Amino acid sequence: MRALTTAVASFVVLHFDVPRPRSLTSGEHLARIVEAAYASLRVAGSSTFRFEAAGSDSAVFARLGEEIARATGLKHDDERGELVLRVRRGAPAHGSPAHGTADPGWDVLVRVGNRPLSARPWRVADYPGAANATIAAAMVRLAGRSDEQRVVNLMSGSGTLLIERLLAGPAAQAVAIDVSSTATEAARANLEAAGLTRRATLVTGDVAAAEGEYDLLLADPPWSDLHGTHATAEQVHTDLLGTAARLAAPGARLLVLTHEIKVMDRVLRAQTGWSRTSETRVFAKGHHPRIYVLDRT
Repeated sequence: MRALTTAVASFVVLHFDVPRPRSLTSGEHLARIVEAAYASLRVAGSSTFRFEAAGSDSAVFARLGEEIARATGLKHDDERGELVLRVRRGAPAHGSPAHGTADPGWDVLVRVGNRPLSARPWRVADYPGAANATIAAAMVRLAGRSDEQRVVNLMSGSGTLLIERLLAGPAAQAVAIDVSSTATEAARANLEAAGLTRRATLVTGDVAAAEGEYDLLLADPPWSDLHGTHATAEQVHTDLLGTAARLAAPGARLLVLTHEIKVMDRVLRAQTGWSRTSETRVFAKGHHPRIYVLDRT
């Protein structure tokens, strides 16, 4: 489970050839759901569960919740339930004669463990706007890794990008820079929890004043919902790309996670220091930021 660094969550998937969810309360179907719930509980104990489904507040799901609670001893909590059960329409197997015409039935997905895999055990200090750790791990994979890399995390916040890079393997140098002392202290606590304190250097200061030469540069610039304003976003992104170009070694790579898509596209068109290698749209708490992989020209 811990090796699934770029997975948000792991689920046991159960398919039922039933026409509607109310049929899931019958003996044999309910037994399969309860068995999957116990398998999840063996990974991490929970005391509550909840449904993620269209109509989860209906009488049908209230009845299903009562049956699961009676069988497992767990409390049905629609708001904060730890064990997640997703109920959705299924799909007939491809290649079957009835594909596309038969009733697709229903799927029940039981999350393994009481927390998503993106909730890392090292995150002991929370920080508003911190990058999702699963997305950070994906960025590290997109970046490519070597033990000889000199890595800098610009606008580092609580250190998520740098921590995921160091957990993936050693680096010749690892530096995190943020103007906020609160962010630096959060990063320090998280690095310590991850057992990486001696492998990273933390700097509190404006990234524009940073020195050094780096092979891999990582950045998660602030976005207007939590930090800064949309009005200043273009200048922030322009300064970020300029500073990164100054700090970049020949052949360096820069990865930027940003919610300001239009701003980033305008800034990239206006500069000549970086070439766009790839662009990946991701999902994070109702938002759709993008990962930009840029190579030094």
